[in-house]
Amino acid sequence: MPLKLSLKPGEKFVLNGAVLTNGDKRTSLVIQNKACVLREKDIMQPADANTPARRVYLPIMMMYLDPDENENYYNDFALRMTEFMGAVQNRQILGTCIEISRDVTAGNYYKALMSCRKLFDFERERLNYDPESLSKHAAGY
Repeated sequence: MPLKLSLKPGEKFVLNGAVLTNGDKRTSLVIQNKACVLREKDIMQPADANTPARRVYLPIMMMYLDPDENENYYNDFALRMTEFMGAVQNRQILGTCIEISRDVTAGNYYKALMSCRKLFDFERERLNYDPESLSKHAAGY
C-alpha cells in the first residue's frame, strides 16, 4: 500500500536513513514500496529524551532508523519500558505500554512510535509538564 507524504515548505524527513528537506513549495510524495520514513515532527534528538515516556520513545525510534543496532536499542527500550510501567498505575496506559511492547517485539516500530505518543499526553496531563516549554525556557526564550 503506497504512503503519501504531504510536505510543508522546508520540512525535513528521514527516508531509509537519509535526511531530506523539501524545497520552498508544498509537495506531495508517494512512496510505492516499504521504506523507513519519519517526518521531522516525529524525530527526537537524544537530548530531548528528557522524560520517562520520551526515554521509551527514543530507542524505538532508533530501532526503526538503525536496524543494524537493534539489540542495543532493544535492551534500552526494555529497561525504559519496565521503569515506566513500574511507575504507572493507570490501566489504560499500562495497556498502551503492552501494545507498544508487542509492536516492538513484532518489529512494527512505526506503529509503536505512534502509540508511544499517547504516553507523552498522559505524562503531560499527570505531571503538568511540557518538555518543549522547558527547552525554550532553558534556552532563554
